[in-house]
Amino acid sequence: MAEDPCLKIDRPASTHETVVYGLGELHLRLLLDRLQQGYKFEVETQPPRIAYRETISQNAAAQYRHKKQSGGAGQFGEVHLRVEPLPRGAGFEFVDQVKGGAIPGQFMPAVEKGVREALAEGVIAGYPVQDLRVIVHDGKHHAVDSKEVAFVTAGKKATQAAIREAAPTVLEPVARLTITAPDGSTGAITGDLAARRGLVSGTDSPRPGQVAITAQVPMAELMDYQSRLNALTAGQGAYTLALSHYEAVPPQVQQQLAGQYKAKEDE
Repeated sequence: MAEDPCLKIDRPASTHETVVYGLGELHLRLLLDRLQQGYKFEVETQPPRIAYRETISQNAAAQYRHKKQSGGAGQFGEVHLRVEPLPRGAGFEFVDQVKGGAIPGQFMPAVEKGVREALAEGVIAGYPVQDLRVIVHDGKHHAVDSKEVAFVTAGKKATQAAIREAAPTVLEPVARLTITAPDGSTGAITGDLAARRGLVSGTDSPRPGQVAITAQVPMAELMDYQSRLNALTAGQGAYTLALSHYEAVPPQVQQQLAGQYKAKEDE
C-alpha cells in the first residue's frame, strides 16, 4: 500500500493492539476501504483500548500456601508478604527480607516471578499494577515437595490477596491537550472540555483571530474528539496531545471497569 504521510501506525505493548492514527473518521474509513477492496484484507476494528493502570493506596499483608499432592511427588510453597504504595511513577520494587532460610534462596526468583505475574495481570480491573513495593518477609518450604512452580503460585496468590486489602485504585492516563481554533469558538470548546472532565490550564492568542487553549483531559474522554472539535469550529480547529500523567479515576468509573473485568472472569 502506498505510504500516506498523514497516517501513523503504532503497536503499543501496553494494549497489544495495532493502533492507526488518521486525520479523522473519514480518513480511517478510506484506509479500511482500501485494505478491503484493493488487498482483500479484512480488518476487525474497535476504538483503541485505554491504557489504564492499577495501584494501591495503603499498606497491607497476606500469605498463601500452595500445597498439592497427586500420588507422586507433591508441591509445597508458602509465602508471606507485605505491599506498600510508592509515589506515582515510581514503578515496582521487590524486596527480600526472608531470614533463617524460611524460603531457600534458590526459590526466591520463583517467588518474584509469581509476584510479577500478578502485577502484569492486574487484580481488580485486569490492568497492570504499578507504584508499589512488595516485601517478602517469611514463608515455609518442604525438603522434598518444594518446587519452583509452587513458589510461583504462592507468590502470585499472596500478592493478589494483599493488593485486594490495600485499597486498590484504577489509574487513568491524562493527556496534555493543545487546541488551536478561531477565537469565537473559545467558549464552546472550554465548555465541551469541562463536560469531558477536562481542566483548562491556559489560553493564548498566537495570531489575530485565533486562540490556543491548553488543557489536561482524561484520554478516555477524547475518543471522538476530532469530530466534536470539527463541529464546534466549523472544521477550523486542530489539536495535539501527549501523555501528561496518571491519576485515579472517579469511583463510578472504577466500579464500571471492575464490573466489566469480573464479568469476563465469570465467562
